[in-house]
Amino acid sequence: MNSKADSGPTAFDTAKLALAVAIVVAGIFGYYYYAALPAVVRVLIVLVSLGIAAVVALQSAQGQAFARFVQASRVELRKVVWPTREETVQMTVFVLIFAALMGTFFWFLDFLLLMFTRWIMSQGS
Repeated sequence: MNSKADSGPTAFDTAKLALAVAIVVAGIFGYYYYAALPAVVRVLIVLVSLGIAAVVALQSAQGQAFARFVQASRVELRKVVWPTREETVQMTVFVLIFAALMGTFFWFLDFLLLMFTRWIMSQGS
């Protein structure tokens, strides 16, 4: 029997994630520190730091597990049977009509309870 033991994330993996967070923080710091630069350059600093941080984070065990999760999600998303335009329009109309009917019902119920409360309150005086 050949089974692979899952030892979980190591301290080195945690250090990689901490480095990724530090890179993002440095990018955000650079955005504000270099306020004299054009906004496009400052945004590029943040985007590049996010990209580098993502590459570093994907090298950790948690990052690789996340990448596998995203890949599996994309596979499952391809299996979804999406409704046609006609079905979508029909269900939208149904929901709008149902919401209007329920709104009217609760308005009427509120009106009846208000009248009942006023009747009860006027009985004591």
